[in-house]
Amino acid sequence: MNKPGVIGILTGGGDVPGLNPAIRAVTIRATREGYKVIGIRRGWAGLIDVVRDPNADNSNNFQILTEEAVNKAGRTGGTFLHTSRTNPAKVRRDRLPPALQEQYTNDINDLTSEVLKNIDFLGLDYLIPIGGDDTLSYAVRMYQEGIKVVGIPKTMDNDVPGTDYCIGFSTCITRTIELSNSLRTVAGSHERLMVLEVFGRYAGFTAMLPAMAGAANRCVIPEFKFNIERLVELLMYDRSHNPSRYSVVLVSEGAMYEGGEMVFEDRSTDAFGHMKLGGVGDLISARIKDMTIPAEKPRWRNITTLGTFAVLEKRS
Repeated sequence: MNKPGVIGILTGGGDVPGLNPAIRAVTIRATREGYKVIGIRRGWAGLIDVVRDPNADNSNNFQILTEEAVNKAGRTGGTFLHTSRTNPAKVRRDRLPPALQEQYTNDINDLTSEVLKNIDFLGLDYLIPIGGDDTLSYAVRMYQEGIKVVGIPKTMDNDVPGTDYCIGFSTCITRTIELSNSLRTVAGSHERLMVLEVFGRYAGFTAMLPAMAGAANRCVIPEFKFNIERLVELLMYDRSHNPSRYSVVLVSEGAMYEGGEMVFEDRSTDAFGHMKLGGVGDLISARIKDMTIPAEKPRWRNITTLGTFAVLEKRS
């Protein structure tokens, strides 16, 4: 019974095929109900770059959404509004918009007050962010500041608390299965153990579900540290019972073996404080080689590697 208002919609984090269809669905339903819909460009970044001047050109920061506009974009994946990993609560000084560089002088600046002013400038009554844990964590901040927020979970990791299913998860699973099935041809031809690293910082759904679907013999996930010796034992058992003499393990990027920690590409962090993960698959492959070829009494022979693939043949 309330009078319709203005809805702002934005996308943050990684891109997935369901983003444009989600934007389209929200826009069509909202406009038919009498709402005005504004698309915020580049995630939260669009809400800190707005110039609060009616005569200013803000076309790089937002656009009015219509059925015609979203119908054109709805047939493609990704997000035509673009995306970023900007965290308005932690903006580095060198990333400040030109209009704010004199006002904010700290190395790290909280621009939440600017975001709230820009929301008011745009006349937004509701905000619909589409994103994963990082994007929605700042949406919680907006809610705490009094903004009416409806979050749409989007993450291939499927790790947004309180949700059963996230946009992008099914694509991640089907692509992982397709890739694993394709690489099994190589693994079977060369009688290899195949180590395949997949997404999953804190949640192992992206490794566990493809393994359950038959794309891999084993998986290791962030929720449980694994024993590397036991993993090799299981992989060799699977290989010996496979007529094509190969086995596959899917490794979540956040997986940790007993006595180890998460593996990072470097120590730099993004706007939400995350260091970039990567390399646990290579580390596991190297550990397999080191563990199975002792200098004095080798237990295994004929070991070859190709990237993160390792081949082991038991000695007679």
